Amino acid sequence: MIGALRGRIAAKTPPQLMIDVGGVGYELEAPMSTFFHLPAIGQEVSLLTHLVVREDAQMLYGFATQDERRLFRNLLKVSGVGPKIALALLSGISVEAFAQCILNEDVAALIRVPGIGRKTAERLFVEMRDRVSNLEGGAGTARSDGASPESEALSALIGLGYKPAEAARLLKAVEAGAHTTEELIRRALQGAARD
Repeated sequence: MIGALRGRIAAKTPPQLMIDVGGVGYELEAPMSTFFHLPAIGQEVSLLTHLVVREDAQMLYGFATQDERRLFRNLLKVSGVGPKIALALLSGISVEAFAQCILNEDVAALIRVPGIGRKTAERLFVEMRDRVSNLEGGAGTARSDGASPESEALSALIGLGYKPAEAARLLKAVEAGAHTTEELIRRALQGAARD
């Protein structure tokens, strides 16, 4: 998978852009939150990416921050939400504001985003409730990419197949104290093996 690109911006026509990386032009789609921070055409840029492979196309999506990409990936897991709706959400609302909408079950704020109706908003509340702590970065020591060790460990456990609530329970069982992401994952898995 292509995880990140660094190169010069060759073209910008929102939501599409092209990045020239060593003579190869990569076409991407990006949310407006990323577009607002892009330098001028010809300038160098680094973007995190997510590749979506479908039967009829391969689409590359670019993000300015780890939080944007994390939210995009979480949104794709919600039934009925595809890349187009996920981009619209990221373009219309910040990651922090989205997390607050989910916590407060603010239907009105979500349905203002093009492509989001009442049913989709309600589905987002149900399916994203457990993932919101991961979106906000959680508590603990801050990392350079904005993610705490706890949120990274939670993501890793979910990636290993644990349900978000179960992963959170395993991490809460780890005794308090400053831990690295790796320590948290190891101790949570040891706790799961004892259960």
